[in-house]
Amino acid sequence: MNRRLESTVALLFALGSVCIAPAALAQRVGPAPGSKCVIEIEGSTAGTTRFNSIKLPSGERNTYVGGGSIARCQGQDVTLISDSTEYYGDQRLMYLIGNVHYSDPRAKVDADHMTYWMEEEHIRAEGNVYAVMASGSTMRGPVADYYRAVAPIRTEAILVSTGRPRLKVVQIDTLTHKPSDTVDVVADRITSVADSLVYAGGDVRVTRPQLFATGDSAFMDQGSGTARLMKKPTVEARRTRPFTLTGGVIDVFSKNRLVNRVVATPNGHATSQDLQLYADSVDLRVHDNELERAMAWGKTRAHATSPDRDIVADSIDALLPNQRIHEIISVGNAYATSVPDTATMKTDERDWMRGDTLIATFDTVTRADSGHTPPVKTIVSRTNARAYYHVKNDKFKDRPGVNYVTGRDIDINFRNGGIDTVKVRDKASGVYVEAVDTTLVKKPAAPRTIRPPAPRRGIIH
Repeated sequence: MNRRLESTVALLFALGSVCIAPAALAQRVGPAPGSKCVIEIEGSTAGTTRFNSIKLPSGERNTYVGGGSIARCQGQDVTLISDSTEYYGDQRLMYLIGNVHYSDPRAKVDADHMTYWMEEEHIRAEGNVYAVMASGSTMRGPVADYYRAVAPIRTEAILVSTGRPRLKVVQIDTLTHKPSDTVDVVADRITSVADSLVYAGGDVRVTRPQLFATGDSAFMDQGSGTARLMKKPTVEARRTRPFTLTGGVIDVFSKNRLVNRVVATPNGHATSQDLQLYADSVDLRVHDNELERAMAWGKTRAHATSPDRDIVADSIDALLPNQRIHEIISVGNAYATSVPDTATMKTDERDWMRGDTLIATFDTVTRADSGHTPPVKTIVSRTNARAYYHVKNDKFKDRPGVNYVTGRDIDINFRNGGIDTVKVRDKASGVYVEAVDTTLVKKPAAPRTIRPPAPRRGIIH
């Protein structure tokens, strides 16, 4: 740096007229809100920096720096590098132009250019914006507005990105303190507060390993491990046995940065290979991104359906270890219907069973790897039990017998897809109707027709 340039720089600092806070696209992680920055400007290492400073009638200065600019905040670990810088004292406005690189303990940010409104502590980064947060999370997009955490203006840093940015959230395992998972968020606009709270709006798409979610808007709280999707949201697990959840609002809960619970309400609808579940509220429990339990309840009653079975009750609890249906517990005026064994009988009617509580268990051992819905093993009805089911007729496949039984409890065991045994306990009653062979019934004789006698012929006198 030549002597004239050194004198110019010394004059700028001696006047102390440029008080500038650094540009930043970072959220606060740990550090307390910062303070306004008194800028120190250095020339580039290439020695090509040019300075020009004009004193205004107000006493403020307009300052222009070209050929490479390096700015540092006095007493703070903040650095701002750009090809050129313009500062307008009366407006307290700063432009950073060309290859802007910002770094502080909270973040590192690159952009084509930045604008800084010092009165509001508001910075706008434009053009190829790329930010790396203290947590390791990154953001890419065309435009971002950053509101610095500077007391007393605000206590938390706020980042607002528009133009469909992409935010990659790196999650740290609370036990190992190492990155355990990443979450990609793409939306029309994304707001991040303190590198912890994320608000996204406009065609939101959230991607986790083996999990994909969509919605018109979303909220994520990394501290509590919760997220909310709104306005026609969906959550889809992309595993060998996928499942999908839809509803009015979907809440996602995580533990140790892994999703363990997903709740949809109202109009919840869960779909897996073995089961579909509908209710006002649907609660899915997840382990290792696989569905292991599904619960449903609400004013509209719960409805579970599989390829050959339907269940309606006040609440339904389905157990799905290894994402294979094992047991369904239905409570509150439960009603189940099923398709009779089509291999042994033919009928358009369905079997049904009622009771205060119904418990259906499925054979997940015999056909565990068949790729089909496991067959039912038992269905038991508890309290005010009733059952209506068809019985194979050896003579007439298309006219099976019908059995209707009532009692306090009813247990039905199945074998090879059909009913094997039925047990009724306490106050047992019922009726069995069997088809008969109408071809063996003797037809009544046809009625004889009696004709009146013919009139006699005679002579009339």
